Order: sequence, then structure tokens, then C-alpha cells
Amino acid sequence: MIPASFEYIRVDSTEQVIAGLAEYGDEAKILAGGMSLIPLMKLRLATPTVLLDAGRLDDLSYISDKGDYLALGALTRHRDLETSDLLAKECAVLRGVAAEVGDNQVRHRGTIGGSVAHGDPASDLPAVLVALEAEFVVEGPSGSRTLASANFFKGFLETELSETEMLTEIRVPKTGATNWSYHKFNRRAQDWAIVGALAFRAQDSSRVALVNMGSVPIRATAVEQALASGASHAEAADQAAVGTEAPEDSNASSAYREHLSRVLVKRALDEALV
Repeated sequence: MIPASFEYIRVDSTEQVIAGLAEYGDEAKILAGGMSLIPLMKLRLATPTVLLDAGRLDDLSYISDKGDYLALGALTRHRDLETSDLLAKECAVLRGVAAEVGDNQVRHRGTIGGSVAHGDPASDLPAVLVALEAEFVVEGPSGSRTLASANFFKGFLETELSETEMLTEIRVPKTGATNWSYHKFNRRAQDWAIVGALAFRAQDSSRVALVNMGSVPIRATAVEQALASGASHAEAADQAAVGTEAPEDSNASSAYREHLSRVLVKRALDEALV
């Protein structure tokens, strides 16, 4: 498939990106790694008339220790996350899930900011960021603001970002080298998850998240509450589909996804919470 025609603009700073978004509005899209946007353009599901190429903004590619939290530049590539010694020490779950994203090509080109801004509920990283209670720093013509991950994802491919704003930084708490487990079911290793389940421990509480069980990344609060009340892993996993709206498509029915969520959550709990 061939994308519709567009104007290509290479930008050299965050300010140029924001200026471009302000000028072109919803006709413009930011190009980072292109692993989410380009496939949509090839299918004509996205038809921007302007592409603002921010992929070379090195000042937005970093993993920094800020004392109380870790700061991740929005253009940090998945490969940098999965090989980070700092993440291995301070937030092992994020490092581990990053290693499960797509294939080598996707991880070497794709960025964490692109994955977040794309807002696909079948993506791996948005779910772990929601479970981590991460914060997202966005910048626009009116300045910067910080958004909680719990309120950032609004629907399928829909986020709190306005058409003139750019995600610049992700802030995650330090959870240490804690045990974690991520299981996803898909047809091929590089495919989107039909269903994914993540479990880890942070700040003396168990965190559980689900991938592709609704229109947004889901924190499995029913499972977490069951664990907190003393339920066994099997009993807690039975609550995995509570409050979800599992989609139905050519890959799986809603009922099958609900079944997968219970199976995968049980596996993740058994591995992570020992």
C-alpha cells in the first residue's frame, strides 16, 4: 500500500515541532520512529498532509535519574530501554517489557513517546506505564503540563494530547529490580498482542495490567483488590476480565479474550509474585 501524498518537514528542535503543529493543526503528524504511524498511512487510516520529522532530536533521547523518579525522553528508542543498566537497577519491569515490543527492527526504530502518543491498547508499553502510575510531560504553544497516565488514554488511538501538543518526557517511579512477569498471546512474536497480562510488585502493592482488553490500556484493579484481600493467585486471576470491554475482531472473540486474560494473569502472578 502507498500512503497519500504529504509534505515532509525535518525539524531541528522541539520549538519547531510545536510551531509546525500550531501552523498546520490536525493536518500534521509527528514522525519519530514511524513504527506506528507509517503502517496507518499505508492503509490510508491516517492521511496527514504534513509530516514533521522529529526523529533526530537527540535532546529528547535519554534515561535520567532524577532522584525520586526516572525521566525518559520521548524519543528514547525501545532498544535503549531494553539495554539500560539504570532501568535494570531502578525499574526492571519497564526494561523487561520494552524487550517484548515487536521485533528487532521495531525496537531499534520505535520510540517510547511514539508508542504512548499513538494510544493503541494493543501496545505493550502503555499498559506498564499505566500500572507504574507514570506521568507524561507535554509541551504546546501555551507551555508545558504534566498529565497522569491514568487519565491520558481516552479511547482507541485517542489521548489527552491536543493537536498542537507534543509529548516530550515520561516520568516513572523507581520500583527497583523487583520481580515482574509479562505474558502475551499472539500469532507471531512480532505481532500485536491478542491479549497481554503484566504483574509486578511496587511500593508494597501488587500491580496488574492488561493489554488489548478494551479501548485503552487497563489497570486490572479487580485482580489487585483480590490479592490485597488475601485471595490466591487463581482466585485473583478469575477477576481479570471484570470491568473490561474486550474487543471482538478477526483474531478473537470477546469471550476468548476474557478467557485468555484469566489464563495469562494467573501465569504472570505465579511468576512475579512468589
